[in-house]
Formats: sequence, C-alpha cells, structure tokens
Amino acid sequence: QVQLVESGGGLVQAGGSLRLSCAASGSVGSIAAMGWYRQAPGKQRDLVATSTSAGSTNYADSVKGRFTISRDNAKNTVYLQMNSLKPEDTAVYYCNAYVRTYSSGSYYPYWGQGTQVTVSS
Repeated sequence: QVQLVESGGGLVQAGGSLRLSCAASGSVGSIAAMGWYRQAPGKQRDLVATSTSAGSTNYADSVKGRFTISRDNAKNTVYLQMNSLKPEDTAVYYCNAYVRTYSSGSYYPYWGQGTQVTVSS
C-alpha cells in the first residue's frame, strides 16, 4: 500500500507565502509524475502544478510566476512553494502521485488526504 502525507497548509494573509510538502511512503517502487491539485468549496478539483520524474513541470495559468513545484526523488517528496498568495488561492490542496509498487507492473494514481490553505484579504 502507498500513503501520501501532506503538510504545510494554514492561514496566511494576502501577499504571503506557504510551502506545502507531500511525502510518499509504503510500497513505493518508483514514482512517475507528482503534482498538486486544489479544490475550492463548490468547485471541481483543478490542477495546480505537476512535475515528471525527469524534472519537467507544468503549471495552471493562474499560478504561473507565483508557485514553484519541486521534487526530492531520493525522499519521494514533492513540494509546492506558494508566493504572493491571493484570496482566490484558498482551497484544499491535494497531492497526487503516479506510483508503481513493488508488486505492480503499472503506475497507478494515489492521492493525499488534503491540506487546507486559507488566504485572508
């Protein structure tokens, strides 16, 4: 089994910064893409940023230039540095990873439990 554990959410004023972390543990054989998604109340879950194992990154237009995704492959951990936060960034942020376990020949998506980010105006 694979677990993704997020940390780093909280309450911050507009213009402030937060850093989210997500560590994968358990039967982790290898990890392909890792990323962050967010879901605001009453809205669908949307992509924020993703990173491949080769280091390629992709960002939602709304966070380009403000958020930075990074990975520590040795620690099976992905980070999201969020700067210049806005009230509209308020959401539950979910970590996602495509993991191949020791017993599987394929990659499957796993999700963290989510961490709340609240930006006050």
